[in-house]
Amino acid sequence: MSKQIDKVVLAYSGGLDTSIILKWLQDEYGCEVITFTADIGQGEEVEPARAKAEALGVKQIFIEDLREEFTRDYVFPMFRANAVYEGEYLLGTSIARPLIAKRLIDIANMTNADAISHGATGKGNDQVRFELGAYALKPDIHVIAPWREWDLNSREKLLGYAEQHGIPIEQKRGKKSPYSMDANLLHISYEGGILEEPWAEPEEDMWRWTVTPELAPDKATYIELSYRNGDITAINGEQQTPAQIMINLNQLGGTNGIGRDDIVENRYVGMKSRGCYETPAGTIMLKAHRAMESITLDREVTHLKDELMPRYATLIYNGYWWSPERQMLQQMIDSSQATVNGKVRLKLYKGNVTVVGRTSESNSLFDASIATFEDDAGAYNQQDAEGFIKLNALRLRIAGRLQQK
Repeated sequence: MSKQIDKVVLAYSGGLDTSIILKWLQDEYGCEVITFTADIGQGEEVEPARAKAEALGVKQIFIEDLREEFTRDYVFPMFRANAVYEGEYLLGTSIARPLIAKRLIDIANMTNADAISHGATGKGNDQVRFELGAYALKPDIHVIAPWREWDLNSREKLLGYAEQHGIPIEQKRGKKSPYSMDANLLHISYEGGILEEPWAEPEEDMWRWTVTPELAPDKATYIELSYRNGDITAINGEQQTPAQIMINLNQLGGTNGIGRDDIVENRYVGMKSRGCYETPAGTIMLKAHRAMESITLDREVTHLKDELMPRYATLIYNGYWWSPERQMLQQMIDSSQATVNGKVRLKLYKGNVTVVGRTSESNSLFDASIATFEDDAGAYNQQDAEGFIKLNALRLRIAGRLQQK
């Protein structure tokens, strides 16, 4: 240890791994441990973490419901950009990390803590995301990453440590999931187990949020989403908070078998990793938002957003939410959304999301009098197209003549 640590704020789930980390920090660093547990919609009770932390001697315990902040300030801004990593991944884990990093730093400032700590391993992306965020918000903070320091590098060693130090090990009834899972309001992810073989199909009982499309209802579900400044404000005319919208879209999507994905992705640390994801609400939101933009955004604005989106998505995936370049891009994206107002009608059916209608009373750029195949009454002069084509063909004709010579 190069620095004396008196207080450390630990991102604490209440599970076995972070309980071991809590005790390890107390013993290895001889410091006071402050725990922080966030409810970002993982679907599990977070309050039991309080009793577990108290049993391990923790005096300052922070348990916070961050579902609205998570959706409003992180998920919704990301979907204004239509962000997708490597063409498939909707960034469910990635977008939760900057909020957790922010709250770790906030609590460190409130309690005058010297350090923060997390349970991310040395192989994954999360260590990068947590720490880049922390350093951006508090440049001189000390970060303790136990998985990069200790020798408890196997399940057996962790269980042995827990038994040695009297850390309770929950014995859950039924079949234990072989997967490493992470969940929040946007998604649930699965890694490990048979998924470490890219050729192996996931077992059906792995999926938690969605029914298999084959067993989804035989009758389609129609929904209408209302937009203001690029964000969903209502479902079927009912105004809802951002978190409520996510909860309800997850239920609607999951019932109709929507949102499953099986991906081999390129981690920032250099390795390829196979993961499966359920993102029902996010799948619906991406489709609907692009439909809303299709009639309210200028062509070149739309194309510029599409060109910049992969860079924006990569910044989030790699942990640069708090970087100046992401913030600059966000300002540009948000300014483009002033006209993204209206309604989108969707059909949900057996794993598919189909746009069946879109309208905007005040911001639609779709002019039926120009686009029609019928008589446009002079709204568009088709003869103008001849000069347009010849001007755009000029360089091609010059090059063509040269080749003929």
